[in-house]
Amino acid sequence: MSHPSLDDLSMWQRTLAPHAFNRAWELLDAGSLTREEEEEMLAAAFAQRHHWYAVGDARNWAIADWQVSRVAAVLGYADLAARFGERSLEIATEHGLDAFVVGFAHEAIARAAAEVDDIETFTEHLELAKAMLAEVDDPEERETLEADLAEMSER
Repeated sequence: MSHPSLDDLSMWQRTLAPHAFNRAWELLDAGSLTREEEEEMLAAAFAQRHHWYAVGDARNWAIADWQVSRVAAVLGYADLAARFGERSLEIATEHGLDAFVVGFAHEAIARAAAEVDDIETFTEHLELAKAMLAEVDDPEERETLEADLAEMSER
């Protein structure tokens, strides 16, 4: 299709955003990755962010930025991880998003801080994320956040 309509582009982006998000997550869960897989994971994280920013809402944006932060932290890009963790928190705060999203934004900042041994920032944001647990209504979401925070507490 040489000249897709805006509706066609939007439809494609709504299809590609979760596809790229899920691909990045598959690679995050895979454990040991080749250099090519690491690059694919980073590209997928940015791809899902690009698409969600085009067609999503504030919750999509905050989660997209959180995933970029998570991938960057796993790959050792602490500055990039901090940047997108902070962006996730800014969006969540600015738009009054739910406790699950806010909690994960704090988790992202803590994870980035851990990469550079910034104990003060790590502790502050880990505690803020833990404080959000009581406000997460959905049991599955609470369990997901709680599991990540428990893993972080072991650092």
